[in-house]
Amino acid sequence: MSETHSGATVPGVGRVLVVIPTYNEADNVSTIVGRVRQAAPQVEVLVADDNSPDGTGAIAEDLARSDGRVHVLHREGKQGLGAAYLAGFGWARRRGFDAVVEMDADGSHDPRDLPALLAAAVDADVVIGSRWTGGARVVNWPLRRLLLSRFGNLYARLALGMPVADATGGYRVYRSSLLDLLDLDSVCSQGYSFQVELCRLAHRAGARIVEVPITFAERERGASKMSPLIVAEALWRITGWAVDDRRTAMRRGWRAVTVGQDRWP
Repeated sequence: MSETHSGATVPGVGRVLVVIPTYNEADNVSTIVGRVRQAAPQVEVLVADDNSPDGTGAIAEDLARSDGRVHVLHREGKQGLGAAYLAGFGWARRRGFDAVVEMDADGSHDPRDLPALLAAAVDADVVIGSRWTGGARVVNWPLRRLLLSRFGNLYARLALGMPVADATGGYRVYRSSLLDLLDLDSVCSQGYSFQVELCRLAHRAGARIVEVPITFAERERGASKMSPLIVAEALWRITGWAVDDRRTAMRRGWRAVTVGQDRWP
């Protein structure tokens, strides 16, 4: 694993690391890394591989040997998307990166949108590459997936009170200064719910969250990692967070009333 850094930075943002989690993405990893390096030559790339049995990790090592701005983090096994991103965040923060980008390995996130996301990060703590804001395009998604994403994001927005159109979107830029403020050790969800949980933590911390329209396309090669369990986890966790938030608000309101009664006879 290469540790070489050239010192190149993105103006107004600093040193940027793109974290790409992989599991059985041998057909895609070379293509996506190459596209990232072409679209944003200043950034560095970390492939976080969960010991893929199809040899994705070995392909990533070859890429790292030929390009000092590509790195590989080998993980012991399939531990989930959320755990892979948290490991990538830690890797970046220990090495002094100023911002971290989340990006899927399957090609659904177009690296050509990355410069626009990084430009928005100049004045934001979190930038979400949004599928559901004006100017965005979703390509080759079946109606079932479109409705699922629309419903899930509407439910998250209403249940959690977040002014975010695409809380489940996984194409993001996080400022490291914000990640330092968040209790990442408390994060335990995966998939859609991981993205919602990070968005909730950022919103509760008062982060500046900006959405930038992107073109989102269904993967061309390989199998989707989406499953009914991932959807169920998202709905269950969002509901639990919403209940917790309302309980907290009620306790604060009760304390305010009690204090007022103590102060005024």
